[in-house]
Amino acid sequence: MPPPLILASASPRRRDLLTRDGYCFTVVPAGVTEIAPPDLTPAEVTLANARLKAQHVAARHGGALVLGVDTVVALEGEVFGKPRDLAEALAMLRRLSGRVHEVWSSGWLVRDTEQTGFSEVTRVRFRPLAEPALRAYLERIDPLDKAGAYAAQDDRGELIEHVEGCVDNVVGLPMKALARALRRFPGKGGETGK
Repeated sequence: MPPPLILASASPRRRDLLTRDGYCFTVVPAGVTEIAPPDLTPAEVTLANARLKAQHVAARHGGALVLGVDTVVALEGEVFGKPRDLAEALAMLRRLSGRVHEVWSSGWLVRDTEQTGFSEVTRVRFRPLAEPALRAYLERIDPLDKAGAYAAQDDRGELIEHVEGCVDNVVGLPMKALARALRRFPGKGGETGK
């Protein structure tokens, strides 16, 4: 029997994606402080945070295959993580309104001494939105646990006009990139029933 897959994230969206694709896994949130140094690119920020999360959990679960993931929104090189409060969430949505931004996600897989990482970028165009629409949107979702203060999986066509690339990545975990990375782990955990 392969070792179990552990998702080092409390994100319900990542749990939903793994469940949808038939993975067997447990959840152990990493509880680490994420970093976002201004001198790093969005890919470097997400990869560093994914590695930090995976390694932190793997240190306490020897033999398990641990997946750490991080997602950020980037507009013209500026990284938007999770907003600190509703005022910052509204400011983020105002800046994204009517513009194209990038969503970067990285994953890091660790099992004992084996490690590998992967990254994905998706371009997202928002509709131009008036202030009342932005406020109504923020009342409907909880933006404080979401990079860029929005939820692609609950969009209903309110914000997103077009997605170029992997939609799962915008939700928080690029599933095809994960499947490719898992092939590097013989007898990998989290085998699907497919």
